[in-house]
Amino acid sequence: MKKQKICIIGGGMTGLITAITLSKLNLKIDLITGNINQYTKSNRTIAISQNNYDFLKKLRIFKFSKKEFWPCSKMKLYTEAKKKEFTEIFGLNRDKKQKKQILYMMENSTIAKHLIRNIKEKNVISLKTHKTISEIASCGLLKSVKFKSKNNSKYNLIIICTGSNSRLVKTLFNDQSFEHSYGEVSITTTLKHNFVKNNVAKQIFLNNEILALLPISNTKTSIVWSVKKNIADKYKVKKKLFLKNKIKFYIKDFIKKAKFISNIEFKDLNFFIRKKYFQDRVLLFGDALHQVHPLAGQGFNMVLRDLASLEKTLTNKINLGLDIGSSDILSEFSDEIKPRNFVYSLGIDFIKNCFSFEKKIFKDFRNKIIMELNKNNFAKDQFLNFADKGLKF
Repeated sequence: MKKQKICIIGGGMTGLITAITLSKLNLKIDLITGNINQYTKSNRTIAISQNNYDFLKKLRIFKFSKKEFWPCSKMKLYTEAKKKEFTEIFGLNRDKKQKKQILYMMENSTIAKHLIRNIKEKNVISLKTHKTISEIASCGLLKSVKFKSKNNSKYNLIIICTGSNSRLVKTLFNDQSFEHSYGEVSITTTLKHNFVKNNVAKQIFLNNEILALLPISNTKTSIVWSVKKNIADKYKVKKKLFLKNKIKFYIKDFIKKAKFISNIEFKDLNFFIRKKYFQDRVLLFGDALHQVHPLAGQGFNMVLRDLASLEKTLTNKINLGLDIGSSDILSEFSDEIKPRNFVYSLGIDFIKNCFSFEKKIFKDFRNKIIMELNKNNFAKDQFLNFADKGLKF
């Protein structure tokens, strides 16, 4: 039987991992991207749940050493108390006997290098870089991708992994979505510091700000700091030394002798849920479907859960000899993941709003509830399961 053909557009982390995952199936795959090496220069990090870590292990593309996936067996939440001190209000621990982690931290640059190398070694993945798409049009029963170089290719299925703001997505999917701006910017950088047993992911809830300390090794920590956009704009104008000193001030109780070893990056934060997932052999994926606040570290975890479902759906349909780009199959996949993504995204948005209270009375009430939950092991187990595996309907 002739192999069906897929086109994946977008060479970011989502496009790369999608291409590799689907390459395990009996398919021909074209990966269309710009300068693919740009993704090896990012200073950003990704948190991976234990369940998604197990999913990635099945792909057999990583060595799964601590250099690639740094294990965090604990997570702690702090709030700012008097005299700029921090109070721990919530904590999660993994049972050592289970040999599982709360999460694993990945450096984007390291993971991207592994993914790119693996793609170049795959005979079933054709890497097409620096290709400019002029049009996606119907061609008989298939879909045709037309390039400005006047070369055309036909596909059973096109998967777009370019994010929600790309010209291609806006042209093809000019539909409504649930979205709003958080009015915040994430400030990310990486620190090198004195040796510590660095296995605890920390979230510090300041006055309308969230500071995350995410271990990468015993001597390296990733910083993700969410601040109001107007404050971030002021930081951009001021000298970077001011911003670095501000970060050092907040982390002084946790990290000593910190040295900045990467650039400081700024990114606007938005909430976004797509209403329509596909149309006529074209499927949106990754950030084009959903974007959530980074406080829960769930953005890429949601992508991996979607990918596991897509792999399972396509595997079953290929084995039955069905056309993987048909509306019935894409509708079945969409109906599976859309409800859970919608509820899960709203849940994260609710948590974010709970940490956005400005009045002290509401903050104190929130903290009391969280501290009571911290005493309830059943509630903590449910929260951990929710963060690890997502939702199932």
